[in-house]
Amino acid sequence: MRFFNHVKTAALLGALMGLCMLVGYFIGGANGIIIGFLFGGLGNVIAFFFSDKIALTAMRAQEVRREDIPWLFDMVERLAQRAGLPMPRVYVCAQAAPNAFATGRSPRHAVVAVTEGMLRNFPPQEIEGVVAHELAHIKHRDMLISTVAATIAGMISAAGWMLLFFGGAGGRRDNPLGAIGAIAMMILAPIAAGLIQAAISRQREFAADSYGGELTGDPLMLAGALQRLEGMNQRIPTNTNPAFHNLYIIEPLAAGGATSLFGTHPSTEKRIAALREQAARMRSA
Repeated sequence: MRFFNHVKTAALLGALMGLCMLVGYFIGGANGIIIGFLFGGLGNVIAFFFSDKIALTAMRAQEVRREDIPWLFDMVERLAQRAGLPMPRVYVCAQAAPNAFATGRSPRHAVVAVTEGMLRNFPPQEIEGVVAHELAHIKHRDMLISTVAATIAGMISAAGWMLLFFGGAGGRRDNPLGAIGAIAMMILAPIAAGLIQAAISRQREFAADSYGGELTGDPLMLAGALQRLEGMNQRIPTNTNPAFHNLYIIEPLAAGGATSLFGTHPSTEKRIAALREQAARMRSA
């Protein structure tokens, strides 16, 4: 299963690179393809080496020590040991909206972050379910993939708007078909990038939920947290860069109908239903 997930990831990230090259073609013709390839490659390199710093800065997260929140450190350490992972660094985000995410290019460089809103408003058992979910992303190395996808998708969106300042392919402003193509790319490239980014994120949330349920031994802990997260995030805005919202366990302010196409997460109802089914299977076993 993990092998096929890696194959899907490679295909999706390859599609993002292809979009970079296509945008490059409409900006600069044949030479633009090379520029697009380098543009996308640069996004991969930046995201690989600086993914944790990019995400933590975007979420305004600050590292905390064991003496600051002992019970949270004990919880993360216990679950990490159970998952066979090194102890990740722990961060807290100055956000009223409850949420959490993981980042880092590998388990040895991993970070688990929770918001102040979650620490204040959630019972410990639900926070444990959320932490287990984030450790599952670390175990599956999802956080790097998600950050790379977010970075390249943002770069493609920016490149699409650059087409406003260029004519058709090869920079020929006197080519009406080229101008139409440039406008089409300006509109469609960011949409396509967003859809690819959503596909990368969605397919991993169910897997992380399931592993998180196994890690705690009670999937209903995470199910309860997701239900509470859904309600509170519909009421409390999250003031962070939307390009990185796919990293959160719940997409901030996600509207039910819109998530089916452009959302980076499956519907919360489906996730809760899957966790309840998992809990029933574990009880019967």
